[in-house]
Amino acid sequence: MAIYLPQTTRTSAGALTPRQIVAELDKYVVGQTAAKRAVAIALRNRMRRQKLAPELAEEIAPKNILMIGPTGVGKTEIARRLARLAQSPFLKVEASKFTEVGYVGRDVESMVRDLVELGVDMVREERLEEVRVKAGQNAEDRLLDILLPPRPGAPDEEAGVAREAQQQTRERFREQLRAGRLESRVVEIEMREKSFPSFEIIAGSSVEEVDINLKDMLPGLFQGKTKRRKLKVPEALQYLTQEEEQKLIDMDSVARAAVERVEQAGIIFIDEIDKIAGREGAHGPDVSREGVQRDILPIVEGTTVNTKYGMVRTDHVLFIAAGAFHVSKPSDLIPELQGRFPIRVELEPLGRDEFVRILTEPRSALIKQYMALMDTEGIDLTFTVDAIRRIADFATTVNERTENIGARRLHTVLEKLLDDISFEGPDLEDKTVTIDEAYVTKMLADIVKNEDLSRYIL
Repeated sequence: MAIYLPQTTRTSAGALTPRQIVAELDKYVVGQTAAKRAVAIALRNRMRRQKLAPELAEEIAPKNILMIGPTGVGKTEIARRLARLAQSPFLKVEASKFTEVGYVGRDVESMVRDLVELGVDMVREERLEEVRVKAGQNAEDRLLDILLPPRPGAPDEEAGVAREAQQQTRERFREQLRAGRLESRVVEIEMREKSFPSFEIIAGSSVEEVDINLKDMLPGLFQGKTKRRKLKVPEALQYLTQEEEQKLIDMDSVARAAVERVEQAGIIFIDEIDKIAGREGAHGPDVSREGVQRDILPIVEGTTVNTKYGMVRTDHVLFIAAGAFHVSKPSDLIPELQGRFPIRVELEPLGRDEFVRILTEPRSALIKQYMALMDTEGIDLTFTVDAIRRIADFATTVNERTENIGARRLHTVLEKLLDDISFEGPDLEDKTVTIDEAYVTKMLADIVKNEDLSRYIL
């Protein structure tokens, strides 16, 4: 039976059409229209599936995507921005880090466990937002109880008058606390120690299994002891607020919601999948390649993974794989794994025109980042149009002569270009700096011309 995504886990992306999703991705990633269209359709199909009858929805598997293209052209960024847009649990892993079961290395199921941890953190943060105000009020009341402990009234004093006077004093303290006039005061509070018993992990078992077993066998061991500590009022208020937040959040409910969100909306980005394609030799066991593919296959096909938050099904997790495939080909993957990535998109190498756009167009464009960084030192940094074109020219030239690392070359070029300004920035008397074409040529021309220097510096 299919599990519908509850209203609380539906996202604003559900209302976006594929065209609007591509428009959102355009704000951060330059070009690569085919890849953006593919991920937009995949995200929209996920939303369409949620509107189907449970019996039919269960049968519809996500159309996983294989991105093919050189490094630095935007494969990872497209997947990351898509997940942020959909508010989905998103995990990026490198396929080359996994090894076959029985060999030293990470277990492929750890990617699902990591995704669930991210889902739990995401749901917990959402619940924290809901209870933050209430937790703050409760923590404030607890702190006022410490600052102004209740006093028993005198025998001949009317109880009502005493309570009213104490309440007035308490409210004055509350006003002072909110105004920050009690920040220098020191209070003594009970704090829970975060102690964890030492133990050895038995060979062949995972950390998650040991954690679950210990907590089941020795439930009282993990409660933690308390001790009294003296803290200043702001630190005490922060600690008490965190305690109250934890009390108001039902972690069992958070875990259930997180598992459901991972199952229905999780996205796993498997990078460097080309590194496990093909075989290095014809003889002997090939640990790092075909064996890893066969271990990854059940996760992509749909299986149930045991995590400390419960069993998690991967049938409807969206997998996006990416690789340069400059040595191997997608057809070098085992046939079963190829069949699980029905959508293939090829990303185009980036050239001079794309570099100019990357430097200026996206919301977090590199030029804007450096201008903002220098602005923290009071430096008004500007780039002329000719300077930006010249930077793009140099980056393109270095990519053609040495390894083509795509847009990442812009980072190395800009770092070298702004090296003097970044170092001298705080001591500059003239806080207005303009980067023009002549300055770019002066700083970079010799390095770009000398191929040996380019290899080491850029």
